[in-house]
Amino acid sequence: MTSRYRSSGAVQGLDSRTPSRRTVVKAAAATAVLAGPLVAALPAHAAPGAPAFPHGVASGDPLPDGVLLWTRVTPTPEAVPGSGLGPDTQVSWVVARDKALTNVVARGSTVARAASDHTVKADVRGLAPATDYWFGFSAGGTDSPVARTRTAPAADASVSGLRFGVVSCADWEAGWFSAYRHLAARGDLDAWLHLGDYIYEYESGAYAARGKVIRPHAPAHEILTLADYRMRHAKYKTDPDLQALHHKAPVVAIWDDHEFADNSWSGGAVNHTEGAEGTWTARQAAAKQAYFEWMPVRPAVAGTTYRRLRFGKLADLSLLDLRSFRSQQAATASGSVDDPDRTITGRAQLDWLKAGLKASDTKWRLVGNSVMISPFSFGSLSADLFKPLAKLLGLPQEGIATNTDQWDGYTDDRRELLGHLRANAIGNTVFLTGDIHMAWANDVPYDAGTYPLSASAATEFVVTSVTSDNLDDIVKVPEGTVSAIASPVIRAANRHVHWVDTDRHGYGVLDITAARAQMDYYVLSDRTDAGATSNWVRSYRTLSGTQKVERTYDPV
Repeated sequence: MTSRYRSSGAVQGLDSRTPSRRTVVKAAAATAVLAGPLVAALPAHAAPGAPAFPHGVASGDPLPDGVLLWTRVTPTPEAVPGSGLGPDTQVSWVVARDKALTNVVARGSTVARAASDHTVKADVRGLAPATDYWFGFSAGGTDSPVARTRTAPAADASVSGLRFGVVSCADWEAGWFSAYRHLAARGDLDAWLHLGDYIYEYESGAYAARGKVIRPHAPAHEILTLADYRMRHAKYKTDPDLQALHHKAPVVAIWDDHEFADNSWSGGAVNHTEGAEGTWTARQAAAKQAYFEWMPVRPAVAGTTYRRLRFGKLADLSLLDLRSFRSQQAATASGSVDDPDRTITGRAQLDWLKAGLKASDTKWRLVGNSVMISPFSFGSLSADLFKPLAKLLGLPQEGIATNTDQWDGYTDDRRELLGHLRANAIGNTVFLTGDIHMAWANDVPYDAGTYPLSASAATEFVVTSVTSDNLDDIVKVPEGTVSAIASPVIRAANRHVHWVDTDRHGYGVLDITAARAQMDYYVLSDRTDAGATSNWVRSYRTLSGTQKVERTYDPV
């Protein structure tokens, strides 16, 4: 893997194991083709019925001295995900400096248990910082694919650059995961960020590509139980493009609502009927258990995804959980959104975030943020555009100026956080956001009503969906038609918004140096085409010390 920093050192291995209908559309508001093989696989000569690794391997949450490795073994043919069947099986793992796995630096073993759906994790430590490694698993004479990972720079390292892929909102039935394939083909990522909606919970046909199922997921019904969530995660992990990206770089992931149910909050969800679909407590617990079983993510405080990673002196990354602790979404944009007793973060997480931002000594403070923090007003959109946009956002279509599922619905938390940045002169804070199925480049003003007279507290780069319906899909018009009309109106009503593309699917590439943080936006030719091409369309950056976004005309 190409990188902009190098390091070396002695290594050793340490093994540990972590067990771990109604809203049809939501969304947040809303070039090459791969030329060669991405995965090196160990030769395996397993007999029929022997253990297998059909869900690939993955790594995540890189540290300066380690990384979390993941796989799922199918020990016997009947031990399919969610079944609870199959024997507990010994699984060994190895980490090496080369893809042939000959220069071994760490090895160990663990047990894949039916109780954890035969998923396993190895939290390997004792590795060298800022170093590429290769790893693989073995069970019963069968070897997994071999994949590449990378450790983070040392905490005190002077790092010249970092590069991350950035994605969100990948609905299986709405298209192919070509965005993952194109990111995997780059070969220059230090890691990739998944900002939520890695899976979707809907029943088959409820949320597809303009109503058309491109490929059916499993199970076909809306997922409710632990077995259901396990099966849905497993289905996603069979996608070859997703496997390819997991095999090329470590992921840093947070969840949003669809890992649970549409517009979820601490006590329920829009897409959950208490009683008829069991209790929310049980459903949420099942979703969380399956997530931590099937994702290379270290559980943080109280079994959530909020945690912090550091990449030398250049950047730290605070990752948020905006579903586990939030109050129920306000029904309207009335004064209830300003209620100080309502929260999107929960008190403990907000205090943790504020303390971490204040104590940070890195050049950049990145925040992995599942829903948009920048304020957003619809402005004077015509009825034919307003109604589908409201539908995409899950809002009343008779008229409302706020998406209450994002930070706009929890303004007291936002005021406190942005006020903290201002009071403590905390600069170079960049929010990285998904959920809304649109691409945005925003300043984050202290007071949107007086902006640009009000200073900007931070900046925000929002990536569009990998496949999930966006605005032109809701209206069912050719791509780009809606954005050409809606984007100028949205920008006129929101002067802190530098760019919004309401219509296209794709991904971002975030490149960070001491001088600037830049997001390159890429779009796919056709999400319903398994061979879709990718093209760069825009780039925006924030220069160090400015807290403002500006356009730049070349990708990194």
